[in-house]
Amino acid sequence: MPITQRITPCLWFDNQAEPAARFYASIFPNSSIGRISRYGEEGREVHGQEPGSVLTVEFRLDGQPFTALNGGPVFQFNEAVSLQIDCETQADVDYYWDKLTAGGDPKSQQCGWLKDKYGLSWQVVPSIVSELLTGPSAAGRSRMMQALFQMKKLDIAALQRAYNG
Repeated sequence: MPITQRITPCLWFDNQAEPAARFYASIFPNSSIGRISRYGEEGREVHGQEPGSVLTVEFRLDGQPFTALNGGPVFQFNEAVSLQIDCETQADVDYYWDKLTAGGDPKSQQCGWLKDKYGLSWQVVPSIVSELLTGPSAAGRSRMMQALFQMKKLDIAALQRAYNG
């Protein structure tokens, strides 16, 4: 899988890089698993991994390249970085929300944010949110934000109603 994009996110996993990449690729259209590299005997005293175990997985989600790395338990994901999914319809919001929350952390779900079963944070956001946040009505923006803060999974119709008053 040749890289045609200059910046590629690298996601650090303990030892779940391949199943995580396959999980994500099963959810998004235009997705695939590319090259998989494996640990060798070299550097074993540093990395501690079994020779032949997965080191990196190159994959694409909806055409966007990613790398998954089995780097060990040193680092964990947190909410400071998340992947945002722009959704045109409520059906899209529902689909991505349901797929990504399966096995995830239900306490981490608020305002369209969720944490999947691998601990990665996502934002499932309807496209209309940007429009409403920059709409001409200050009162509408305020009502929409109040409604948004009460939601876990975002509801397009409810946000639009709140904006409209």
